[in-house]
Amino acid sequence: MASRPTVSVHALSGESSSSVPLPAVLTAPIRLDIVALIHKSLNKNKRQPYAVAKEAGHQTSAESWGTGRAVARIPRVAGSGTHRAGQGAFGNMCRGGRMFAPTKIWRKWHIKTSVNQRRYAVASALAASALPSLLLARGHRIEQINEVPFVIGNEAESIQKTKEAVTFLKGHNAYRDVQKAWSSRSVRPGKGKWRNRRWRSRRGPLIVYNEDKGIVKAFRNLPGVELCSVTKLNLLTLAPGGHLGRFIIWTEAAFSRLDEIFGTQEVASQQKNNYVLPHAKVTNPDISRIINSDEVQAVLRPEREFVHRSVKVKTNPLKNRKALFHLNPYAKVQLEQAQAVQAAEKKKRVKKPRAAGEKFLSTLFAP
Repeated sequence: MASRPTVSVHALSGESSSSVPLPAVLTAPIRLDIVALIHKSLNKNKRQPYAVAKEAGHQTSAESWGTGRAVARIPRVAGSGTHRAGQGAFGNMCRGGRMFAPTKIWRKWHIKTSVNQRRYAVASALAASALPSLLLARGHRIEQINEVPFVIGNEAESIQKTKEAVTFLKGHNAYRDVQKAWSSRSVRPGKGKWRNRRWRSRRGPLIVYNEDKGIVKAFRNLPGVELCSVTKLNLLTLAPGGHLGRFIIWTEAAFSRLDEIFGTQEVASQQKNNYVLPHAKVTNPDISRIINSDEVQAVLRPEREFVHRSVKVKTNPLKNRKALFHLNPYAKVQLEQAQAVQAAEKKKRVKKPRAAGEKFLSTLFAP
């Protein structure tokens, strides 16, 4: 059996110090449909209920005028002497009326999701983070990164100062992704700018650690940078917006624990009860290459030069004699008898020509 591929571990100085085997979860099948479905459901679970006031649009005394006054039967404000008197009220088509189907706080805000599907989505997001093409397609600046997945030594978990964090990112050519997030900072359009969501920016790198020894406080103030414990990996941070390909910076300890947390295709996880990583439907997705391979072509029958395909046409027995005789063989005898009767009657109707009389001939040839 071939050995598993390894990933280099980069020290704080920027050099490769050692290597660790690639976790099996980074080779899991990537299912875009599951990721999009689970992200859409999980993203709804942080919504806060909202509704209009219960009495909104009904805080007035109004009553319909009834029929016979050539006006609509909508309730109208009582009184006189003001513009408001006689105006329509209560209805959703009226000025100052309630909305149609007023919103209530008991709407179904949250959506339940399957645990197995959530784990499948997280595994797909982690596998996508190991493909440089997906990271570049998502917009991360990893052109000068030495290797993806990017693993750093455990001493990075002890970084205490943000200045040291910036120096570390610049030394590994990962600070360009932070600068991209900083330059994309802009004011949010719409009312969200009044509701503590004034600024928008792109996502930068995600730093996954095993133990917080100061790394969270050191990196959390950098624009676009997010931090997450390896035991609390979440799809909302691994695939923001439901888009795969997040640039992840792993610490060596966190990277080594992925097999323990997610298991492999053969060995169950130690932390998730009886969970085994999903298998890919096909090992080689190049189906045309499989079909045209010598092994498959050797067992196929030769191609037929001529294939006779019978086309069945629905025929009407009342118009098609062949179809009629197939359904009723005696119809042929009946048809022949009918034709004989018609011929006999026609023969009787034929009159012999008579010779012209003398009176007619004398008239015809009169001088």
